[in-house]
Amino acid sequence: MAKLKNIIRQLSIEDYKEIYNSLMENNAEKSAYLLKFIHEHQYSDEKIMKELNVNSNAYYTLRSRLNQKIEEYLLTQIESPRTEILRKVANINEVVFTKKRTIAITTLKKLEKELLEYDLAVELMIVYKTLKKLHVHTEDFFNYSQLYNRHVAYTLSVDKVESLLAEYFRKYGMYHFSGSDALKLELSLLVKEINNTCKLYESHRLYIYQNCVGVFHRLFVEPEAESADEQMEPLEDIFMKIEEIFEKYKSDALYFHLVILLDFLRLEYYNHYKLYRKAEKYFEEVNDSAEGLLTNYNFYTYPARFLLTKLERHNRLNTQSEMYEENKVLFHEYEPDMNNIPQYVTYVSYRALGCYYGGRYDEASRWLNSLLDAVSLKKYPYVHIEVKLLLSLQYCMLRDNELLQQMSNSIMRQIRILGKETCVQAVLFAKILKIALEDSSNVWEDKLPPLFERIKRVNNPYFSLIQYVKLDESFIQKIATRK
Repeated sequence: MAKLKNIIRQLSIEDYKEIYNSLMENNAEKSAYLLKFIHEHQYSDEKIMKELNVNSNAYYTLRSRLNQKIEEYLLTQIESPRTEILRKVANINEVVFTKKRTIAITTLKKLEKELLEYDLAVELMIVYKTLKKLHVHTEDFFNYSQLYNRHVAYTLSVDKVESLLAEYFRKYGMYHFSGSDALKLELSLLVKEINNTCKLYESHRLYIYQNCVGVFHRLFVEPEAESADEQMEPLEDIFMKIEEIFEKYKSDALYFHLVILLDFLRLEYYNHYKLYRKAEKYFEEVNDSAEGLLTNYNFYTYPARFLLTKLERHNRLNTQSEMYEENKVLFHEYEPDMNNIPQYVTYVSYRALGCYYGGRYDEASRWLNSLLDAVSLKKYPYVHIEVKLLLSLQYCMLRDNELLQQMSNSIMRQIRILGKETCVQAVLFAKILKIALEDSSNVWEDKLPPLFERIKRVNNPYFSLIQYVKLDESFIQKIATRK
C-alpha cells in the first residue's frame, strides 16, 4: 500500500484527473474515491475503509484494482512515444526512396539516438543496415558495417540470455522438487554461461537479466558461495544499480513491469537473512501483485517461491487463520498452469494449507485430491509423498479413519521403495498422524512434542510441505477439536 500511495501522490494534476474521470465514467466510483482520498488527503487505511464503508477484503480488492488501473494508464504514457518510434522504423524505406540522401541520413541519425535511449537493438539493426547502404561510397561504410554487425551479435546475445533465463527457472523448479545434485550442477553451469555472455557487452539490459538469475541463485541454490567469495558484488549494491537503471530508463516498457521483480528479490533477500522488518517494506507490494507474479513472470524468476515466503511469514506471525479469506480475494481470477508442475503443486498446496488453517478440512482434501488426479508426480516421488501426507492430515482432522488408513498404507509402500533413511521427515509425520488418532490427550502431550522437535531438525534437500505445517500446542488443540 505504501508504494501505491507514493505513486498516487506523485501523479500530476492532469494524470490524476484523467484517471479519476476514467474511473467515474466506467462506474468504478469506489476506486475513484479511493484515488481521491489518497491523492488529496492523508487518511489512514482505517479512515478510508470507514469512508468507503467496506471491510478489509473489499478494501484489498479496491487497492489491487486501482493499482492495476494506474499501471495501465502509466503504461500507455510510456508506450505512446515508443509506438511513434517504431512507426518511424517501419517507414524507413519510405524515407530512403522519397527523401534526398542528406535528409534521409539526418533522419536516421536522429532515429538512432532515440532507439539507443530505449535500447531497441532489433530496430537499431535496421537503422544501421540502412545507414551502411547510404554510405556505401564513403569511409563511414566500414563504421556502420561494424555497428550493424555488433548489434546483430548483441541482439543474438540478448535472445540467448533470455532463453537461458527461462531455462534456468524451469530447471530450478525441477531441482527444488528433487534436490538433485545433477540439476544443481546444471543450474550453476547455466549461471556461468549467462555471466560469460553478459561480459561481452556493456548493457544495462543484460545486467538486469544476469542478476535476475544471479541474485536468486545466490539465495536459494548456492548460499554458501555468498560468504566464500568476497569478490562477489554485494546484493544490496546490485539492487541499488537495478533501481538506478529503472529510474534512468523510465520509458522502457519491460522495466516498467520488472519493478515488482526487484521488490520480490529484495523481499526474498531480507527474508533469507531474517531481516524481517526490512522485508515488510516490500511484502505488501509483492503480495498485491501475487496473481500477476505467478502468471506472467516465470521467464524472469521462480514466483512460487513467494507463496512459501508467505507461509513462513504467516507461521512466524501466527496469522494462519487469515489465509483462507485472503486467498479467495488474492487469487479470485488466477488461472494456474498445470503444465508448470512445480508451481502448480506449490499453489494448490498453499491453497490447501489455507483451508487447513481455516478449519475447512473437507475443502483442503478436495484441493489435494484434485491435484493428485490432475498431474503425475512420478518424477517427484518425495513431493508425491508430501502431498499425500498433507491429505492424510485432512483425513485425520475429519476423523475419516478408513481413508486415512488407505492413504497411510500407500505412503508406507512408497517409503519402503525409496528407503526410510531418505524419507525421515515423512516417517516421523506418519507417526504423528497415527498417535493423533488415539483418544487420550495425555498420549498426545507426552508423545507428540518430542516428534515435533525431531521433525524440525530434519533438513530435506527437496521441497517439503510438512515443514509448513506448524507443529506446536495449537496443532494438538486442532486434534482435540477436530470434527
